Amino acid sequence: MLIKFDGALVRVLDVQHLTPGNLRAHVRGRMRDIKNNRLVDHKFRADEMVDRAILDERQMQFLYREGDMFVFMDTENYEQVHLSAEVLGDFAEYLLPEAIIAVEFYEEAPMGIHLPPTVDLKVVDTTPGIKGATASAQVKPATCETGLVVTVPAFVNNDDLIRVSTETGEYLSRA
Repeated sequence: MLIKFDGALVRVLDVQHLTPGNLRAHVRGRMRDIKNNRLVDHKFRADEMVDRAILDERQMQFLYREGDMFVFMDTENYEQVHLSAEVLGDFAEYLLPEAIIAVEFYEEAPMGIHLPPTVDLKVVDTTPGIKGATASAQVKPATCETGLVVTVPAFVNNDDLIRVSTETGEYLSRA
């Protein structure tokens, strides 16, 4: 979530609700300033008001990666937008070329992306599957085509298509 804090636009990274003994409860927030990339910690009291930044979402197609920059194209007017790996964070490992992604804009500046709940990725490197293995407690690491490493059951082999949760990064099923 993006909020306006001390005249700057910040992304909320972590929130903790604290009730220390007989004192008043407060919420401790850890945030990252969008412009200068600095971390900000703040204790919010119950009477403080926070303004949420209104974001516009546009459907864009992910084209390619160029170093640390990811290039997206607006599907309506073919305008290209560059987002850095730092802005995307862990979401970069779920991006496949030609995927349609919702890109969030604040005052015509791209701020991040909104991924679907699951994504289908191809396994490119894992240890060979065990013959007769079923969905049991045996697991192994598998590297996907985007570089994401996922823990999968023993029966998953190279070139298998697997469904991964974009929220938790966990293996869900074969696709």
